[in-house]
Amino acid sequence: MPTLSSRSRRRWTRFTILVAAVVIAVVIIDRVGQVEWPAVWDALSQLTWWQPLILLTMVAARQLFKASPLHFYIENVSLGRATQNDLGAILMATIAPAPADYAIRVTMFTSWGLSAARGLAGATMNTVTVMVVRFALPLVGFIMLVMIGGDFSYRWADLFSLLISAAIAACVLVVLHSDALARAFGTHAGRIVGRIRRGVDPERWAQSCTDFRGHISARVRYGLPRSLAGVIAMVLADLAIVVFCLRFVGVSPAEVGILDIAIAYIFAFPLTILPFSGIAIVDSLIIAALVQSGGHAVEAPAIAALVIWRVYTLGVPALAGLVAIGLWRRTTRRTTTDAALAGHEPESP
Repeated sequence: MPTLSSRSRRRWTRFTILVAAVVIAVVIIDRVGQVEWPAVWDALSQLTWWQPLILLTMVAARQLFKASPLHFYIENVSLGRATQNDLGAILMATIAPAPADYAIRVTMFTSWGLSAARGLAGATMNTVTVMVVRFALPLVGFIMLVMIGGDFSYRWADLFSLLISAAIAACVLVVLHSDALARAFGTHAGRIVGRIRRGVDPERWAQSCTDFRGHISARVRYGLPRSLAGVIAMVLADLAIVVFCLRFVGVSPAEVGILDIAIAYIFAFPLTILPFSGIAIVDSLIIAALVQSGGHAVEAPAIAALVIWRVYTLGVPALAGLVAIGLWRRTTRRTTTDAALAGHEPESP
């Protein structure tokens, strides 16, 4: 259990990263050009009543895809419950420091009759799958740059992202290969971390890796390909939301094509690992790439589009998480009450 001081440090770390993100965003946008804020507002005012309904539908699909690995990795967890669990975790990650999101995940799983260990293993594999896709995505960006003859000069740093994806995938494959390799990996990793952080027990890390393999290995062959497909579908849905937001505020295909939008999004996407999905940094990088493709005229509507994108992909899931946790608590209380009443039914004469 984290101490008050450790929780306090985590909050300050999140706050510092957020402030740094805003500063970096301001610097990037300032280099792109002077923002005409009245033009941003004019672009936002172009939304008509039916367009938010389309975006809400797309966000709903995005969240179903995002939660699908939990359904595939954890037996007897429906897609509905997986989505409810994921939305609850999103809310907790928004309002509280880690590991509050994992705590609510495991609590939900246990209330549904699953063991905490199985639920935690599935949630961990869910995170790993997202990380592998997140850091591998620039490979698609490089392929697209080849297709359109784009500029590679400032993209080579993204190769580091591909190395991270490969390293994560390799570590998971080692752990899942056998108990012996899982234990050896956990011991070695624990010793490395122990050199940086005091109090780390390599034997405990070894046991955790072995337990993780025991709880997830039976579902990996079934769950991994389906989960990868689900996460890729989530990324495509998210990209589609960005495209629709840009079109809704007046950025035409003649100004910025879909391939240009996709390239801008894909190369910025690995930075969504930062708190609040890399808000400000990711947005400013996408805006800079769009301005490079479509000229200064698209800057104001692009900012407006990304504001809408963030409202729908950060704000809406967090609000839905509040509803998800409320429904879960209500259902859990009702189930507990019914069980208690069933246990005290009077005997038949």
